[in-house]
This record gives sequence, structure tokens and C-alpha cells, in this order.
Amino acid sequence: MPAKKTDVLTLLKILKQLYPEHIIPLHHQNAWQLLCAVILSAQCTDERVNQITPALFRAFPTPQAMAAADIKEVEKLIHSAGFYHSKALSLIESSKRICEVYGGQVPQTMKDLLSLRGVARKTANVMLGDYFKKPEGIVVDTHIKRLSFRLGLTKQTDPVKVEQDLMKIIPYEYWAWFGIALILHGRRVCNARKPECSHCKLAALCPRKGVKISA
Repeated sequence: MPAKKTDVLTLLKILKQLYPEHIIPLHHQNAWQLLCAVILSAQCTDERVNQITPALFRAFPTPQAMAAADIKEVEKLIHSAGFYHSKALSLIESSKRICEVYGGQVPQTMKDLLSLRGVARKTANVMLGDYFKKPEGIVVDTHIKRLSFRLGLTKQTDPVKVEQDLMKIIPYEYWAWFGIALILHGRRVCNARKPECSHCKLAALCPRKGVKISA
């Protein structure tokens, strides 16, 4: 069963004290750059993405430029992100669709975002919640999935079902910020292999304190 409402409110209060600001860790100057960065971030650290994107955006500064790019040139620039062939194709094809269908602007609905190559719910939720400030769901990545399970917010293992559970118990106004807060807490305290339970401000609320198992 998900945590009780009072537990969730206490959890949110503590998280807000720990991570009061909503700062997107991926460097970007506009919606299209953030979309590209999130596509690159699959199975790759934010730090690595932030090392890659400056040169990428200098070479291809607009969706129009990326849409016309040679895939080999894009692959060379993003090689260290891993899965570079698939990601390069996603960057080019999604940019083409943005130009051809959406007038060069990143679309602002879940349905339209999901029509772009390389964009699944996680990426769409980042764009809608973190950039456009009109979330339609909650981002679920490996950190959020792990912490949601450990904190007793869900018993699910499928990211879509985890998201559905979180949307039922997290107030709408916290949806976008909540994902960022859990990601930061997962990196700094509640890591996968060795959670720092003795230093965790959420320990009193955590039914799996001291347990290393993830979802």
C-alpha cells in the first residue's frame, strides 16, 4: 500500500527543506536544447551530457540545423554518451518532425511529445513539468523508481505503474519538483548499492531503512 497521506506530506516537507529549488541539472538555453539533452541522458550521466552538448549545439544550433545534419557528424560529437547511433538518429528525426509538423517549436502536450523519435514518458514529463511548467505526470527514472520503492510509495516495478501510484498520492503542485528532489536525494544519500541511512533525513519515514534492495 502507498504511504498514508500524512506520511507523504511529511516526506514532502522534509524534501522541500533539503532541496528547495527546482534546478534542472542538464544545461540548456531553450526547450529544444533541453529535449536533446534529455534524449542524450538515457543510460548516461548528466555530467557527461553537459560535457557533450556545448560542441553539439555549436555545430547544430537550431532544430533546422540538426534536421539537416549528417548522422556521422552527430555520432562523432555524441559518441561518449553511449548508444550514439540510436541517439543521433533520434536527435535528427525528432528535429525534423519539430520543424515539419510543429513549426520549429517543441510541442507542449504529452501526445505530441510522444510522437517524436527517442521521446518516451520520462522525457516528455521532463519537458512538460520542468520546462513548460504544466506537468501531465511525474518523471520516473532509476533513482525515482528506487527511492519510491524504498520509501513505500509504491510496490510496482514497472515505471509507468510507479508513476501512476505517485500521481495518486503526490499533490499536483509538487509533481515537477518532486522528481528532481528524489533524483538529487538518490544521488547524494540513497544510492543503489550503499544507502547512507544513518545520514538520511527521511530515515524515520522509510520502511526499508537499512535495506539495499531496489524495486
